Amino acid sequence: MRKEDHPLNAKPSHFFSLDSILKKALHEEPLARREVLHLLALKEQGEQERIYEVARRLRERYFSNKVFLYGFVYFSTWCRNHCTFCFYRAPNTLCERYRKTDEEILDTAIRLTESGVHLLDLTMGEDPACYNGEDDFERLLSLLKKVKKETSLPIMVSWGVTPDSVLERLSEAGADWFACYQETHNPDLFRKLRLNQDYQRRLEVKIKAKKFGMLIEEGILSGVGESLDDVVDSIGAMKVMEAHQVRVMNFIPQKGTPMAHSPSPHPELENQIIAILRLLLPHRLIPASLDVYGIDGLKGKLRAGANVVTSLILPSSELRGVAQSTLGICEGLRSAKAVIPVLGELGLRKADLEEYVSWVKKEKERLMTDSSKRKHLSQNIAAG
Repeated sequence: MRKEDHPLNAKPSHFFSLDSILKKALHEEPLARREVLHLLALKEQGEQERIYEVARRLRERYFSNKVFLYGFVYFSTWCRNHCTFCFYRAPNTLCERYRKTDEEILDTAIRLTESGVHLLDLTMGEDPACYNGEDDFERLLSLLKKVKKETSLPIMVSWGVTPDSVLERLSEAGADWFACYQETHNPDLFRKLRLNQDYQRRLEVKIKAKKFGMLIEEGILSGVGESLDDVVDSIGAMKVMEAHQVRVMNFIPQKGTPMAHSPSPHPELENQIIAILRLLLPHRLIPASLDVYGIDGLKGKLRAGANVVTSLILPSSELRGVAQSTLGICEGLRSAKAVIPVLGELGLRKADLEEYVSWVKKEKERLMTDSSKRKHLSQNIAAG
């Protein structure tokens, strides 16, 4: 992306202050890059609280007090990649590896549905058992159809850089969402985090998923050596790709990885970026993940403007998380039952399933309409 084309390169006000920036955000006027950098640089608690207040007002404008809950089914912890930050990187011998059977996955999906989640996130590493060839995905496509049939819930697929021929079939098999996090939109930093992976290919797979009728989630990792400019660039990239769900998660050092002894950022950094995502993309879904600080960190993320709680895992499922692989699971603290009282304390509520299904349906209809308009425009340009 050329710098002059960046969506956050509008001119700032002649004189800008926190008051003027927040007023613009509340009126949904474009913020300039310098203004976003100013917000990211603020560290005084009182100033941050003012940002969070405006983020909550924007969330209420689009979503009232509704919060959506996502069940997490991490069904294979095997991965062919060597990401320097990830506990499940291929060479790590300190992590627990497993591949769940179709029966175990389906049972977990059904029980998560019964627990009250709005979406099922079917996630795996880039499991070598699947990435040997495209035929290896046939089992997963069949599994996806079964889960959709048995639960009728919206489904997110997080399978890494999925081959194009498989990607094209995901929506037909029942996938409503496709997630494949970039972690950073600085190519140099990307190469340090995701060793020997193709930056552009990882970006393109999300754009193709949209063309095949799926909503997309994009995300960044904070505290891994990025600059404030990098964060602004990432937000701009998410805006340009028109991601339907945008997220940030703080880096947690993992044993057995090259970054095991790297410092973890202050928890407030994640909340601060969540709030700025809400200011710049007020109509999008923004998750509060239980995978970083568990139930103890949930209030801060919701107060910063998040409206989705992700990484809900049943205590009896024997599944794992990613950043904090076991945090709160056995204690039942990553369940809908544990989350709902926290929502109530903040004046929020768990949305009805119909409300979430309706939101997804409208976004998919908008996606197809926009795609049809772009295709028609392209044909007119070619013709004339």
